[in-house]
Amino acid sequence: MHFTPTSASWLNMVERFFRDISENRLRRGVFASVPELVTAIDEYVAHHNAKPKPFIWTASARDILQKVIRANSRLSSKQNATLH
Repeated sequence: MHFTPTSASWLNMVERFFRDISENRLRRGVFASVPELVTAIDEYVAHHNAKPKPFIWTASARDILQKVIRANSRLSSKQNATLH
């Protein structure tokens, strides 16, 4: 098992990709069959991959861990407050 926080940067990038393909290619498209839809998705992915852009981390591991510790502390204090 691997814990993946919902705020994970790579997960956000995956969600953004699905948002982009939905908005830019699928939402206004007309597809008469599943194969047409699959072709449209494949073409979008091929176009997207033609000019790949690497993801570059901008936060240090220390900054990320401090943010997690602060969030955990706030969550713990709120949970304790509701128990009393």
